[in-house]
Amino acid sequence: MSTPEGELRSAWHQVVGAHPTAPLDHLLEGLLARHREPHRRYHTATHVMWVLRHVDQLSAEGVVPDADLAAVRLAALCHDAVYDPRRSDNEAVSATLAANLAEDIGWSPARAATVHRLVLCTAAHRPNADDEALLIDADLAILGAMPKDYSAYVHGVRTEYAHVTDADWRIGRAAVLRQFLDEPTVFHTEPMRRARESRARANLVAELAALG
Repeated sequence: MSTPEGELRSAWHQVVGAHPTAPLDHLLEGLLARHREPHRRYHTATHVMWVLRHVDQLSAEGVVPDADLAAVRLAALCHDAVYDPRRSDNEAVSATLAANLAEDIGWSPARAATVHRLVLCTAAHRPNADDEALLIDADLAILGAMPKDYSAYVHGVRTEYAHVTDADWRIGRAAVLRQFLDEPTVFHTEPMRRARESRARANLVAELAALG
């Protein structure tokens, strides 16, 4: 049976491709260690596993056929590499880490810049390119999950923000939910809109109502 870390290892080996992987595996181990940090509840290897699965599923459905899929996969692996709920620059620092990692495995500066751009786009979740839409929709797939899974996601994130008072959590979380609901669509690719848009909106509306 596959495990989240096992799937991340497989994705890593797809990314490095023809490169000899053994000298590079220490880079992967550092990435995996970050996702084991004790303050993480939702933003763990399991989340990254699902992002990677959705990237591959959307790619198989023909979304962005000309995308650099290895770059998208590496961005998915790294997009939450730095995750500290007390800081506001997680995505920016993760993007820099991801770009450095891309160069460490032998990619060109231009390709590393693509990875940097992709990770950075997960901060605002507003794509400016098709490959960004692919990654963002994979990252946000949980919003359109079944209510039980959505509730588990919300509980995990709330636990990560345990340092925030309930009053401040309600204010901040409600602002995030309204931001999604105010957009014409939650998702940016046709397969995700078709499969998950209505359920995502129902989940967001229900959570917003529960916040009071």
